[in-house]
Amino acid sequence: QAQLVESGGGLVQAGDSLRLSCAASGRTFSNYAMGWFRQAPGKEREFVAGISSTGSNTGAADSVKGRFTISRDNAKNTMYLQMNSLKPEDTAVYYCAARFSSGGSYYRNQNVYNYWGQGTQVTVSS
Repeated sequence: QAQLVESGGGLVQAGDSLRLSCAASGRTFSNYAMGWFRQAPGKEREFVAGISSTGSNTGAADSVKGRFTISRDNAKNTMYLQMNSLKPEDTAVYYCAARFSSGGSYYRNQNVYNYWGQGTQVTVSS
């Protein structure tokens, strides 16, 4: 059983930056593709960014491209989401997720992920 714990959320103003972290334990982190998802009030959870097990392949939703950067440090069993130029519409609970995959893919479909964190709130005021 893998455990994922997000941190780094908070209340910021539009234009500010935040870095989210997702610390993993209980499994070999480098065997898992990882992803960030978010859910705003009244909306469905959506893909934000994904990264392959080695970090060689990444992708992001169009809404965050150029502003958010996903990365991982397998030596620290941690994944990150650097969020710059935050907008009020980025307000949501952010979740990290893990899928067993030692290949070079990342995944946009939340249904294929095996493990989820509890989420961290990001609130961007205008």
